[in-house]
Amino acid sequence: MTGAPTSLWRSAGASAARDRLRLLIHDSGGVASIAAFFVVMVVLFSANTETFLTQANLLNILRQTAPLMIVAVAMTFVITTAGIDLSVGSVLALVNALAAISLQAGLPWPSVVVLMLLVGIAIGVLQGFFIAYEGIPAFIVTLAGLSAVRGTALWLTKGYSVPIDPKSLFNEIGRGWVFGLPLPAIIAVVVLALGYVVFNETTFGRYVTGIGANAEAVRRAGVNTRRIVLIVYALSGLAASMAGLIIAARLGSGSSNAGVGFELDVIAAVVLGGTSLFGGRGTIIGTMLGALTVAVIGNGLILSHLSPFLTPIVEGIIILVAIWINFRLFRTARRNN
Repeated sequence: MTGAPTSLWRSAGASAARDRLRLLIHDSGGVASIAAFFVVMVVLFSANTETFLTQANLLNILRQTAPLMIVAVAMTFVITTAGIDLSVGSVLALVNALAAISLQAGLPWPSVVVLMLLVGIAIGVLQGFFIAYEGIPAFIVTLAGLSAVRGTALWLTKGYSVPIDPKSLFNEIGRGWVFGLPLPAIIAVVVLALGYVVFNETTFGRYVTGIGANAEAVRRAGVNTRRIVLIVYALSGLAASMAGLIIAARLGSGSSNAGVGFELDVIAAVVLGGTSLFGGRGTIIGTMLGALTVAVIGNGLILSHLSPFLTPIVEGIIILVAIWINFRLFRTARRNN
């Protein structure tokens, strides 16, 4: 008689262990997947070129990844609400150009920084209003923004690059060093830390996830979901303007051609990290790994001396394979939960 209860206990224990494993995969499977893929890419490019793991190249990757990382953190919030922001590359370009024009006009660089951040927020609020309060799909609103905002940048610059005085302290935003680390990378780490805390430890972050999972249920609970969505797009505009300032400072010029295709890299980084395009699930750590993976792939292909005509093709295929592996490996566990 003692055998049956023991058998049942063991069966129940095994079932509980399987449930815990499925829960672990559901919660962190996407992050584990992209972490493993990131390591594979690093090992592959390290074996293929001697310069990949040099200190100078690693610091260069950190500096160049900073704008992508900053915007990807904000995009994680946007996509978690089941939205999308296709205009971030155009906002980056407009701020990039406006900053150079403003500096040429003699405005103090701190004032330029504040004004450009406000420009990004204003664009985000405008788009968020149409999405949240007018009910227009985010894809349509931000696609229109993509065209209109970059067109404005092109109109302001007439297609020319606008130089920034090399002696301006503004350039330190993109070229400065603090404790042996690039200042853009430090800014990105601060944004990443803030994003992680807000997303995981605050009521606002829980509302963002809830809106993506079931917006109507969150609304019926008394939450002003429209305001939350509006704030999310304002944050996206703010992040894009920060990226525009960093790139303008790093290159020492402003151009309407800055950030072409940038929105695709941002979305790829967020999705690679395990954030669901359907909303309701996001991860800041995964976004960080996704952004680093996109940067490593681009850098590694350049160091491998691949033809610049083939680089976008190979990069796109690698990213697609990574996302496919992520979905295939963890689809079953997610369905079971």
